[in-house]
Amino acid sequence: MVKINPDRLLSDLRTLRTFGTYKTGVHRPTYSDIDMQSRRWLVERMTDASLTATIDGIGNVIGRSPAPGPKLLLGSHVETQPHGGWLDGAMGVIFAIEMARAVAEDPALQDCGVDAAAWADEEGHYMSFIGSRSFIGDVTEAEIDGVESKHDGTPLRDALASAGLAGLPRAVLEADRYLGFLEAHIEQGPTLESMAQKIGVVTSIVGTWQYEIIAEGIQNHAGTTAMSLRRDAGRALIKLAHAIDQHFPEIAAERSVWTVGDLRLEPGAPAIVPGRARMLFQFRDADPRQLARFAAAFDDLVAAVAADDPCSITAKQLSASTPSLMHPGFQDALSAAAEQHVPGLHQRMPSGAGHDAQILANVMPAGMMFIPSIGGISHHWSEDSDEADIVIGGQVLATAVGDILAKGRA
Repeated sequence: MVKINPDRLLSDLRTLRTFGTYKTGVHRPTYSDIDMQSRRWLVERMTDASLTATIDGIGNVIGRSPAPGPKLLLGSHVETQPHGGWLDGAMGVIFAIEMARAVAEDPALQDCGVDAAAWADEEGHYMSFIGSRSFIGDVTEAEIDGVESKHDGTPLRDALASAGLAGLPRAVLEADRYLGFLEAHIEQGPTLESMAQKIGVVTSIVGTWQYEIIAEGIQNHAGTTAMSLRRDAGRALIKLAHAIDQHFPEIAAERSVWTVGDLRLEPGAPAIVPGRARMLFQFRDADPRQLARFAAAFDDLVAAVAADDPCSITAKQLSASTPSLMHPGFQDALSAAAEQHVPGLHQRMPSGAGHDAQILANVMPAGMMFIPSIGGISHHWSEDSDEADIVIGGQVLATAVGDILAKGRA
């Protein structure tokens, strides 16, 4: 059986946490200086694990095993949400490196290997999943030219140049190199903890559709402009947000969710009627038909509010990811490994968050495993998981990896 080294795994995780420490979490935006420092450190750790490691032209860190036999690809991401958690993404990357070491140390699997990857910008500071999408050949140069930071408007090309990545080739998947892809992650929700479970075997990953809505009105004095004469861009988008929250519950499925994640008024002063407003909105579901229902309803609501308001309102879709099913064989391998190490303390479950595994699932078998999140908290600096659960998750993953590689060799 493939065995991890818990002390080595936890030491690497704690070191990665030092790159951008914020309170008990981490602030590591994509392509920032601290993000690139962490990626260069990952190259060193992968090289120490006897992998040939490089950073490609989109920021992916990929370590390749020299093993001649069957190989698995494992990984996740290391950039974080603003002032986010220390494990979101990072745990899956360190697990990948530990799996590469553990497989190489197993006498029974000397011809097998694990490649490790830290994908760029899963969190979408510029474009969600741009690293894993680039790896499978789903990102064009023209698309890169048209992307800018959601936070400060920096063009992606400029960010890549500042990060020292301009002119570097983008890594591309080699056909038939892998048996498949596996990703480990914290749950980012309360299900496992509330049910006293130790491992979640992911069955599917939701699709997420994201929009930017702009309202254009007339900036004016808040004290002298009569209400009947106002073209208040902020009020227009607040009306839209209210209409969404009134109508979406009527058409939602059991696990549907939607969020207004950002609403900005310009110029943003109490004595000024906003002349422009911007809203970021998303909805998620694992059923493509439900996503289509939401999209149609959203278009209708935008049109209805625009027809009834003196401001002009335009909506642009920023992204639309496809729901993905995880490979049944990988689910079985993870479940069997969990039953071996934590009998009766595991369950199959969907993922309400998006992950790189859904991108890789388009081109190869993919699987995903969760460990519990304390309090179900994520995308916040207080996010955490018990170290004992981290170690359990690492060993469950290692057992599943060993089983898949052994069967792939047979």
